[in-house]
Amino acid sequence: MKMFTITQKPIINQDVIDKVIHHNAGAVSVFIGTVREMTGEKQTRYLEYEAYVPMAEKQLEKIGDEIHKKWPNAIVAITHRIGTLQISDVAVTIAVSTPHRQDAFEASRYAIERIKEIVPIWKKEHYTDGEEWVGNQQGTKTYPEGHPEGIEK
Repeated sequence: MKMFTITQKPIINQDVIDKVIHHNAGAVSVFIGTVREMTGEKQTRYLEYEAYVPMAEKQLEKIGDEIHKKWPNAIVAITHRIGTLQISDVAVTIAVSTPHRQDAFEASRYAIERIKEIVPIWKKEHYTDGEEWVGNQQGTKTYPEGHPEGIEK
């Protein structure tokens, strides 16, 4: 069973959750990131996600390893979607099980913050009045290698 996945298919949240359920799990924390309609004052029509899939999956696995070091009893599964996503589509699902709820909450939050920091996933926001690459999800405006909009803007 693959715990860290990049997919072009719609994410089935229960499938991600099922990967972390076990007999010693007293808590399962699930983070579901969805496509929102409004980004500040801009109305989003849809998003496009791109990723360097082999590296992105390795980085997701690295996040899982980091979580295991901080919360040794945690079991983590992360699935991130790429391609064209519409408003309310699920972009990422993170499931973390631990014996106690506080650890599950903290590990789940840690995972989403680390995804934004180190995973090579790029997002293009298509607004009603234009479009914009949001580079590595921290908004630093870097683009995939060879991308027509350049390396840095």
